[in-house]
Formats: sequence, structure tokens, C-alpha cells
Amino acid sequence: MEIQMKKLASGFTLPALALGTWGMGGRHERMADYPDEAKDIAAIQKAYELGIRRFDTAQMYAEGYSEEILGKALHDVARADIFVTSKVSPEHLQYEGVIRSLEESLERLNMEYLDLYLIHKPNHEIPISETMKAFDALMTQGRIKNIGVSNFSVESLQEAQACSMHPIRLNQVHYNLLFREPVTKGLLAYCQQNDIFLEAWRPVQQGSLCQQGTKIVDDMAAKYGKTPAQIAINWLLGQDHVVTLFKSSDIAHVKENIGALGWSLEPDDAALLSHDFPIQLDRSNAVQLG
Repeated sequence: MEIQMKKLASGFTLPALALGTWGMGGRHERMADYPDEAKDIAAIQKAYELGIRRFDTAQMYAEGYSEEILGKALHDVARADIFVTSKVSPEHLQYEGVIRSLEESLERLNMEYLDLYLIHKPNHEIPISETMKAFDALMTQGRIKNIGVSNFSVESLQEAQACSMHPIRLNQVHYNLLFREPVTKGLLAYCQQNDIFLEAWRPVQQGSLCQQGTKIVDDMAAKYGKTPAQIAINWLLGQDHVVTLFKSSDIAHVKENIGALGWSLEPDDAALLSHDFPIQLDRSNAVQLG
């Protein structure tokens, strides 16, 4: 299936849906004798076969092991055919720390450049000017093609923009039907007004939005002949400047999530989900905007 593309007014374009790698190889620490590497690689390769071209990973994920797994899975894929994002951890945001982290990530991925490099989370102990100077240097060298951030509030995003020679293309944050912090804090509106993608992580909230039992979602699933997960993802992608990513090593779930593309909720139904979804929380339970 051809994955829907989204385009900023600046011309920057990327696939609306990406496959993430959080949990592959472990969580914050690398899992010893990790048993699922082959399964993860197969899921990544199957996602590619099904049309996924954008992949997301991070230095922080399993101490870089997730990057290794992704690199192994995509080893035989033409580099120009994929869009790869990684992130530098907040403790490495000094100038030399950013440069070194990028080189280590590229080595683990077995790639020459990243399409998008993100600051994983703000670190207000390190001047953002120093961090953005490193990002600008990497852009000039061609080691990264685009700059982004993750878990940034409006204020932190504005500070990063003011220090960067290059546009910030994307802010990756916790956003779904249940968790609405980007809306209540004005971040979504800011991104829409300033031509920045907002990328929603945990679009189905670790599976909780995949379940039946919420009447408003069940009714729409029946109306459109879709699953609750597909309704939740489509609701996100129907919003201006919003893209998303999901993580799954289950090929059936990969197929299901891709099935959220190629159709659209009617505007009235999307608005109903926005206003009437029964539980809406204005603070992330994982990583709050910083």
C-alpha cells in the first residue's frame, strides 16, 4: 500500500505513518540475551514490504540496541527509499555530545546520514544555543538532512527556533484520543501556525485504544467497517500538521495500523471524537512537555 504523504508549506514532505522501535532490544537498558531480535527484524521488513518507508529510533532505546536492530533489518534496502529518524538523549546535548552521539547512532544503523535528527527531550541545564549549534554543524556537513525535537513545550520550541540557523521540522509528543496535552497547552495550534509537524507517539496508547467498549469509537468502527485502532489513528492523521508513529513486532498489528490509511473520517465524526471522547487527560502519564 502506498503510504499517505503530508507536506508543510515549506515543501518538507514525509510519510504520515512511521514504524517506531521503542522496546526493541529492551527499554532504557539493553536486554541481555534478547530473544526477539529476529522477530523484530521480520516485523520491520514486513512493514517495509507493506509500504512503510519511515522508521523511528533513538540513542536512548535499549542503549542503542534498537538502532542496531533497525540497521540490520534495513541493511539491504536502498537508502534513498527510506526516511530514518533518530534522537539524541538529553544528557548528551553539549556540542561535542551531540556530534559524538550522531556518529555513534550512524555506526549502529550502518548509515551515512539521518533524514531527521531529534532532541529527545529538553535539558534546561545545557544551553539550547550550544545544542542547536551542533545541529546546525551536522546539517552543514550533510550528516543530518532535517532538524526536529521531541517532548518540547511551546516555550522550549520557541527557544530552539531562535537559536537554529535551520528550520525545525517536527516536534514528537504524546498525543492521542486519551491524552490531549498538546491541545490544552497550545502546542498543536503553535505547530499548525508555524509550519511544524506534530508527531503523535502512542497513537493507540499501548493497545488500550485498540479495545472495544467505548461506545463512541465502537459506533464509528461499525459505521466505517474499521477497527478501534484504525479509528484512533485516522483521527490523528486527519488533523492539520499531524503525523504519527506506532511500534509493533506483530505483523497482524502492523497490517491493521496501515489500514488506518486510505480513507477519512467525516469532519463531523472527527469533531465528535475530539469533543466527546469520554476520557480526556491534559497531562501525559509518560513524558510531559518540557
